[in-house]
Amino acid sequence: MTEDVPLFPTHAKAEVLAQALPYIRRYHGKTMVIKYGGNAMTDPNLQTAFAEDVVLLKLVGINPVVVHGGGPQIEAALGRLGKQGRFIQGMRVTDAETMEVVEWVLAGEVQQDIVGLINQAGGKAVGLTGRDGGLIRAARLKLRDTHDPDVWHDVGQVGDIQSIDPAVVRALQSDQFIPVVSPIGFGEHNESYNINADVVAARLAMELQAEKLLMLTNIPGVLGKDGQLLPELSTFGIDALIKEGTISGGMIPKISGALEAARSGVNAVHIIDGRVPHAMLLEVLSDQAFGTMIRSH
Repeated sequence: MTEDVPLFPTHAKAEVLAQALPYIRRYHGKTMVIKYGGNAMTDPNLQTAFAEDVVLLKLVGINPVVVHGGGPQIEAALGRLGKQGRFIQGMRVTDAETMEVVEWVLAGEVQQDIVGLINQAGGKAVGLTGRDGGLIRAARLKLRDTHDPDVWHDVGQVGDIQSIDPAVVRALQSDQFIPVVSPIGFGEHNESYNINADVVAARLAMELQAEKLLMLTNIPGVLGKDGQLLPELSTFGIDALIKEGTISGGMIPKISGALEAARSGVNAVHIIDGRVPHAMLLEVLSDQAFGTMIRSH
């Protein structure tokens, strides 16, 4: 009788682990902020792979901080209430009733699902909103019309970040916990604000002086005019792509946040294809590029 040959030979496994060693050494003790969104949040296999990646990063001495979105889940909840979501220039118009839905979907349902997945994979995750430890102070966002600069839009309880106090995140990190942050801020009268998760992730990465900001999306990365992946981008490259319309719509706030983070001391920002299982791990612990890296220079 012949013995079963393992699908992945032992020497190949050893090679993969040895390849990861310099990266583990380089990033040990460093913070990485991960914006978790898109398919990676809704596909059960990708959810499991994501949770395993986060736990493994923590186990090898890297400090992951997760910031999550939840647009489709909010849309579904509003639909169940017979409420139609309305957007102005890509921003969700958030009246008091919509804000209630946003809070219980993000800070309740979505956040707790992520915390549960990470804990199930062997980590110790803790859920936070902007209220916890005074993490995210916000004010009502003033939205100027893109066509007429004299016109301002009222988008309701949509927040513009005034300040971030990362003390609670640092305290959790030093005690071996993995913070999971919902993008909800609070105002001077204790009112709640719905904030773009890409913006929260970028600002938090800046405040924590993170080594990397990893943004999981539903695309392979930033694509050029010819549809080919651009593995690396600089400030000038991004300005040109926005001008020619290659970067447009929902990618603009993502890229703007990434650029601001890169300019403010975050060493590298990666826009990664969240539809590829373990893409985040491969990006951080191997020399293989899985998306677009944005540098400040």
